Amino acid sequence: DVFYSLYVSSTIVSDVNFFAFLGVLPSSASIFNFPAPTIDCVEAHRVCSVEPTCEALYRGLELCAEDAAVSPQAEQLASECVERRDALLAKHPSLLTCKCQRGFRKEELCLRIYWRVRLLPGEEELETSPYDDMLVDTHMASLVAASSFMQLGGENQCLKAAQDCGLYEKCGNLRSEYVLACTKPMPGTNRCNQHKCHRSLRRFLERVPEEYSLGVLFCRCTDTLCGERRRKTIVPSCSYHDKEGLQLNCLHQQSFCRRDDLCRSRLADFLNNCQPSHLTASGCLKDSAGLCLRAYAGLIGTIMTPNYISNSSADVSLWCNCEGSGNQWQECLKLQRIFTHNSCLRESTVHTFHIQQSFFIPNSRM
Repeated sequence: DVFYSLYVSSTIVSDVNFFAFLGVLPSSASIFNFPAPTIDCVEAHRVCSVEPTCEALYRGLELCAEDAAVSPQAEQLASECVERRDALLAKHPSLLTCKCQRGFRKEELCLRIYWRVRLLPGEEELETSPYDDMLVDTHMASLVAASSFMQLGGENQCLKAAQDCGLYEKCGNLRSEYVLACTKPMPGTNRCNQHKCHRSLRRFLERVPEEYSLGVLFCRCTDTLCGERRRKTIVPSCSYHDKEGLQLNCLHQQSFCRRDDLCRSRLADFLNNCQPSHLTASGCLKDSAGLCLRAYAGLIGTIMTPNYISNSSADVSLWCNCEGSGNQWQECLKLQRIFTHNSCLRESTVHTFHIQQSFFIPNSRM
């Protein structure tokens, strides 16, 4: 990733100099109109760690945050943490501007660094996504655009998407892996291991090229047989439902999610990229159906896993309710409606995500 960023930067500079030479741009033309390559948080921390002062400030911030999380004097300690954070960011501001890549090997380490300098005890921030979507939007938008040309022709599109997945070795293998993990009962019980199920689902969605993985998730249906196959894609009896079949309160579910860096990040990414707007053609504030679909898929395999609610519609929901919300009833309903009444998400999933292999060359990132 670092070498790629350097390559992009040098290419941009070379191109600007070339056009200046031809007289298309003045030789003094600024290149700062181009977006600067985003630094990865692991790399930002590595640079910080070679400076003793910066590393000491970072470790001090970590210890302060850990103490404040369990101390009865949390408010006073949180104030000290803010002072330490400000001193750290003054010394090394790239820790505040860094981002992470979803599905990459050091993602969880990257996310821990990302949230450590942004989120201290008592703070609630879910407005910004920790993920760098600079290189994602174009690819995903092309998938969405191509999908609009696909014809149903009476064929079960979800069955066809599953068959296409099976023909591509990586997709078939990782799909079989998560199906086994989500259906195999734990020793001495008749229940699945939801943790293993979620982990295997994330592996499938992160490592399989999106033209296959999203094709299975977002295939378009015109009958209930197809709709039932689509609903069961993520093995909801394990990945979606509670082990006892009971629903958590949605706010409690969100609270559990916020305690985990990965789940918090995926939820922040969804809230950021699936924010509705009536001012754009896509129905999304960012005007990118592709980014919304990718962010939605990112929630699958976390405690906030959403799914289709029936075999007769494309409506989705979390597995939770608002019973016992008390004076937070409206807040709970708002969280539910982010999934059930989200015009950005609804318009994004209208597109058929059954993409033929002939349209794309699989991108093997892993």
